[in-house]
Amino acid sequence: MKNNWQVKPGDKFVRPQRLKIRPLRRVLRTTHLFSIAYGNVGSSIYYALGIVVLAAAGATPMALGLAGIIFVFTALSYAEGIAMYPESGGSASFARHGFNDFAGFLAGWGLMFGYIVTISISAIAIPSYLGFFWAPLKTSPAVMTGFAMMVVAFLMTINVIGVKESSILNIMLAIMDLAVQAILITLALIFFFNPQLIMERIVNYWPSPQDFLFGIAIAAIAFTGIETISQMSEETKRPEVRGPRALLITTIVVLVVYAGISVSAFSTMTPTELATNWATDPIAGIANKLSLGMNPTELATQLFNVEAQQIVFTWALSSLQAFLPVLVAILAATILLIATNAGLLGISRLAFSLSRFKLVPAIMGKVHPKFKTPYLSIILFSGLAILLQAPGFFVPDMYSNLGGLYAFGSMMSFAIAHASILALRIKQPYAERPFRLGLNIPVMGRDLPLTAILGFLGTMAIWVVVIVMQPYSRWVGFSWIAIGLVVYWYTVKRRKPDANGNDGKITAAAK
Repeated sequence: MKNNWQVKPGDKFVRPQRLKIRPLRRVLRTTHLFSIAYGNVGSSIYYALGIVVLAAAGATPMALGLAGIIFVFTALSYAEGIAMYPESGGSASFARHGFNDFAGFLAGWGLMFGYIVTISISAIAIPSYLGFFWAPLKTSPAVMTGFAMMVVAFLMTINVIGVKESSILNIMLAIMDLAVQAILITLALIFFFNPQLIMERIVNYWPSPQDFLFGIAIAAIAFTGIETISQMSEETKRPEVRGPRALLITTIVVLVVYAGISVSAFSTMTPTELATNWATDPIAGIANKLSLGMNPTELATQLFNVEAQQIVFTWALSSLQAFLPVLVAILAATILLIATNAGLLGISRLAFSLSRFKLVPAIMGKVHPKFKTPYLSIILFSGLAILLQAPGFFVPDMYSNLGGLYAFGSMMSFAIAHASILALRIKQPYAERPFRLGLNIPVMGRDLPLTAILGFLGTMAIWVVVIVMQPYSRWVGFSWIAIGLVVYWYTVKRRKPDANGNDGKITAAAK
């Protein structure tokens, strides 16, 4: 067929606008994706353990384990979705392809809520760890909350200006973080591990059935950040391969680290001590116990026969023992600062993606003329994150409330993601899937993955538990959804049809 297209006056003005909806530059590799994802998922270990023990008490390891199983199912569904649609948006993108725009909006709106809560709670954990250097940062609710608000305001300014994260810095911090956690786990196992004592603490501090169920729901916060890899898909080389690979590596590493940290915590302190003294900085609690309770001389005598070797080993371990709390305080604050910043980056990318597909008002994707950043979204969501922190001045259980809020938004988004993968199996059974889930069940001539079915049921169950058992999350969460419905209605109403009669949406083909 003859191509009648010719260059016309004005094309040079149209071309730059076309470029705005093209995929971003693909430069990221598996190591970059893993470091960015672990910086988000792994950062939650610095506060999640304390939040979970407030509800689950002695059953905390079991609650984390059950939440971890659901996390595995969710990571697998995301792996198939990313391989099919390597574009930013995550669950919102899957839902848009699997169902329709409204489902995509709901997933994205729930994910936005999760990002806002992640920003709030990560920032609040920072002063708790820095309290090692100045006690009021941990002991004074007013000082802690005020400091956290300043952190968000500072990062908001940085993100509006456009200062970028360094992939090399992410990789280095991920390595340092894993190394410190490996040291903590190893020392706890050497000096404190006692299976009988751990079982006694689990049994003696076992919670009520209601608290155990709520603990499982809250434990979902331990695995925040899984969306990060899908948000970076458009900037990844061969995302259909490297996205699923990074997801699987992150999942394995996070589960191993959480298992080790849980054992370390229950080896060094009781659930009550963890929930009262170290709820906001549980890893600092482990480091503190190791610093006070280790006996390097005794271990050196057991390991070495030569006195000179004993002296060198004792000196090295004693130095580590003294420096460990300082190292944990500095590293935790750094990791949490980057996680807070990553939350701002993630929510601005998500808002830009949703506005690009005209699921939210275009103003949420508006780019600053000088800094080239979606500044209005950054300012808006930073303000909402600060607003969620405000009850910290006068509400004693605010930390637990934030955990419930995160579970509300993220579990809604994850449930829609699982449902979308199942819908795509039904609607597009023969579509190319570079990563295809196994363990399929034949249903009406379609192969449906068992992990996606169990993941959907698990995430929906957690969402219902949070709604039923925490009124604060129920009212704030549903208020957020109600606001979202108004935003969606307003956005759809203002869509202008193009010359072909379409409603103005940017489709995947147009991209």
